[in-house]
Order: sequence, then structure tokens, then C-alpha cells
Amino acid sequence: MTSFDIRIDDLESPEVRALLREHLDSIAPTAPAESRHALGLGGLAGPDITFWSAWDGPILAGFGALKRLTGSHAEVKSMRTATSHLRQGVASRMLRHLVQEAIARGYSRLSLETGSMEYFAAARRLYETFGFKPCAPFGNYRPDPNSVFMTKQLDELAPGSSSGWTREKPRVA
Repeated sequence: MTSFDIRIDDLESPEVRALLREHLDSIAPTAPAESRHALGLGGLAGPDITFWSAWDGPILAGFGALKRLTGSHAEVKSMRTATSHLRQGVASRMLRHLVQEAIARGYSRLSLETGSMEYFAAARRLYETFGFKPCAPFGNYRPDPNSVFMTKQLDELAPGSSSGWTREKPRVA
């Protein structure tokens, strides 16, 4: 598996901005505007969000973010793999990083919203393999047939637990 350098990102690079635009453009046809919850540049730069980019040398491989909802609950936001890096483990590596960061920050629950359409089937399968389970809408979300809500309890994944979860050391840029 390729080793990716995952680092906190300020959303300023042209590569990140282009992939974010591709992300938003690709999901636009999947649901009505009121059912699309991906954040744009302004939303991802919010004070309750930490954004990471994954780099394969000088090439952007993908990105993901964590949004603080409460002191014990965070949300996975805006995960995306660059087309050039599909099926190379970027999404799994980024999701593992986000879960580890959530644990390190003391969150006991990590949730997400994704689309219910076939377009998002691979994403839902990935989240399921990481132990995310369907849940009711959380935070400011409302029931929506175009959305699937998922959550994962993290308290049992904390250091010293017997859950079998392995903690990789995050790479520092």
C-alpha cells in the first residue's frame, strides 16, 4: 500500500481547491440542493472544522475533515479521493486518520451523513467496514430520503481498550 502524507491543510493550494470543486460538482446532480450537505471552501474553513489533505509525494491524493459538534461528538466531513488515486487505499487511510484524531481529541462518538443513492454505495460500504452503523439524523440534520446517517461509538476504541483497534502514528509533515 502506498504511504500517504496526511497533514492539516489551510485550503489554500490550487490542488486542494480544484479537488474540492470537483467534489462539489460531482455530487451536484445526485440530489436536490437542500439534500446536499457537502461543505464548500468557506464551510471547511470554519472554526469547528479541521481539514486534512493526503499527498502522494507532490500529488494530492485526497482529503477529509472533522467537524466538532459537541465536546464528545464529531462529524466526518468532505472525504474525497482524487481520481488519479482511486482504489489505492486513500479513503481507508484518511478515514482511519479521522477516527484516530477523533479518539485523540476525546470524542466518544463520530458520525457522518452521506447520500442514499447508488453513487454513494462504495462510501457507505467503506464506512460500514470501519464499524459505522445507521443512525437517526444528528446535529442540525433532519430526516431526508436522500441521506444516510451513520455513527460509531469511540469510547471503546480509546487507548488501552480491548477492542482490537490499532492506532497508527500520524505522519507529521
